[in-house]
Amino acid sequence: MLFGGSMEPTLVEQPEFLVVGIVARTNNKREARGDGVIPKQWSRFFQEGIAEKSPNKADASTIYVVYSNYASDKNADYDYLIGTRVTDTSHVPDGMVFRRVPKGKYAVLTTNSGPVAKVIPEAWQRIWQLENQSRIGGPRVYKADFEVHDQRSRDPQNSQVDIYVGIK
Repeated sequence: MLFGGSMEPTLVEQPEFLVVGIVARTNNKREARGDGVIPKQWSRFFQEGIAEKSPNKADASTIYVVYSNYASDKNADYDYLIGTRVTDTSHVPDGMVFRRVPKGKYAVLTTNSGPVAKVIPEAWQRIWQLENQSRIGGPRVYKADFEVHDQRSRDPQNSQVDIYVGIK
């Protein structure tokens, strides 16, 4: 089983929120080849103390990953942002950006517990499989998807993450 709970996603209505952090442009093919930017972004996030630099945090203990600015679909380029949820974006530190996660309907899937570098890619593989089978809860909108790395993901070797996928 690829998920810590049901194999089927839970559908939720998610209010809009803001995330401030660091961003890089990538695509799934590049990441799968092993020369992607995602591991480098995580290293930079921790080495530079990005979470601590973010002002107006709504939740200091949770890290958010936001996938946005999709060129088209899961096969195209997108922005990958790691940051913290904030209450206001009037002051975004140099070298950081903000993303607005739109309100809407999201399919929520929870990864298995395990090494973060294994369970997250496995979960995305399952999401794409569900999407291809039209079992994710609706067509994907490709506006924003996000991951919630809360207290369950403090240990990188034993992490569990919630993934929210925007749907119509």
